[in-house]
Amino acid sequence: MARMIALLGVLFLTVSMAGARSWPTANKARLITHGKYLVTRVAMCGDCHSPRNQQGKDIPGRELQGSVLEFHPLHPVPGWVAVTPPIAGLEGWTRSQAVHFLMTGLDRSNKHPSPPMPPYRLSHHDAEAVVAYLKSLPAH
Repeated sequence: MARMIALLGVLFLTVSMAGARSWPTANKARLITHGKYLVTRVAMCGDCHSPRNQQGKDIPGRELQGSVLEFHPLHPVPGWVAVTPPIAGLEGWTRSQAVHFLMTGLDRSNKHPSPPMPPYRLSHHDAEAVVAYLKSLPAH
């Protein structure tokens, strides 16, 4: 009986440790999935940050790689940008810088983004998810 209890204890410990090691990977995958949803379905980042072909469709393989804006304001807007930067991979941004940007609306220089980029005020969880997704994409 003692051997059975010891065996069950070892089995329980082994399963617990294996689960603990796989949890961060599963959690990261869920975070990336949530970030993809926010980027592609809520914030619609590709509308500005992805180039389009003559039919107005995303160019495969160029998603979130920056683009010439296809729209402009009817009246002058100070600071309006005509070309959006690539955001796939978030090259040049640390995770914490990008999370701060998405939570506060302030970039690495503590300035608001140039229009038409809105100064997002995401929750910490949502900002982490967006950054995890964008960092998971290849930068070109």
